[in-house]
Amino acid sequence: MSQQAHQLPRWIDLGVLPLWNLAIALAVAGLVVLAIGQSPSHALAVLMQGALGSARGIGYTLYYATTFIFTGLAVAVAFHGGLFNIGGEGQATFGGLGVALLALALGASLPAPLLLPLLVLSAALFGALWALIPAYLQAWRGSHIVITTIMFNFLAASLNVYLLVNVLRPKGSMAVESASFSESSRMPSLHGIAQSLGFDMPSSPLNLSLLLALLACVFVWWFLWKSRAGYALRAVGSAPKAAHYAGIRPRLQVLVAMGLSGALAGMVAVNEISGVQGKLTLDFVAGAGFTGIAVSLMGRNHPVGIVLAALLFGLLYQGGVEVAFEIPGFSREMVVTVQGLIVLFAGAMAMVSVPLFARLYRLFAKRAESSHG
Repeated sequence: MSQQAHQLPRWIDLGVLPLWNLAIALAVAGLVVLAIGQSPSHALAVLMQGALGSARGIGYTLYYATTFIFTGLAVAVAFHGGLFNIGGEGQATFGGLGVALLALALGASLPAPLLLPLLVLSAALFGALWALIPAYLQAWRGSHIVITTIMFNFLAASLNVYLLVNVLRPKGSMAVESASFSESSRMPSLHGIAQSLGFDMPSSPLNLSLLLALLACVFVWWFLWKSRAGYALRAVGSAPKAAHYAGIRPRLQVLVAMGLSGALAGMVAVNEISGVQGKLTLDFVAGAGFTGIAVSLMGRNHPVGIVLAALLFGLLYQGGVEVAFEIPGFSREMVVTVQGLIVLFAGAMAMVSVPLFARLYRLFAKRAESSHG
């Protein structure tokens, strides 16, 4: 972060500035919508209605946000360790493989209270293992983490295709997917829990993985800012040479950061595979790993900010589907354009407005001092 950003109070840096960037992004997106002959206000109203106007819409919004919390946390943990992990797609895919193998092997013999925690651990373990290979290559072989994690995204996708076509696909089936999991392997849905308690709740893909995502946020906050291991990781990320002279092993911290990052990305499979699909499919990640980069940037790599940014992208994903369906001539590509503008202004260009806010803050501070004097 720039020196000017450090001169801003935290309530401006973490509160006002992101909202300002989001407002600019929405304004530019509104101009794009206007340029194609549509009403920005009508499109925004349809988007909000589709995402938040019904219990089912809210369920879908939170379902998308759950996945983005996991991938956003994955990027943030690596970032605090001085690494740019853009391999969330591959790590989530490999986590899905871990969920599928365990569910197909033990689903018929273990009850849900025993199997579901094992599925969560399997997703995290497989995601961590897939992330530790690029981590080792960077720490001991000098390979750049960005290049290797990109390559491992493609490797994971190719391995998933091979296993689904040649190993996990049921005999006689033409669909490239695994056999369906047993009921004990399915993460309980919130509408199913509500119905069992006597409440009427519309069906949606939202499941107990949302609780796991929130617990992951608490854990990441505690680990990074309250534990000695998290302090060592952040020290290496901020100043690796100084951390080395202080007795911290930078190579080990690369493994810790990437291992934890991969475990968080692997948890996407719990939400998508165990919670919704009920079987391993080809493209269940569907770009969530890359969306996690934007979520982490918008959330300033802090769990609270990541939750808010994930909710925003969940709203855009669910509301965008409704906009593309309800407004003629408004395609899904236009929704992606709006998302890209938000990433551009609230993520990549997040610091562009910092000099303006720094000058305004100094101006108001001087006026306040002169009035008190």
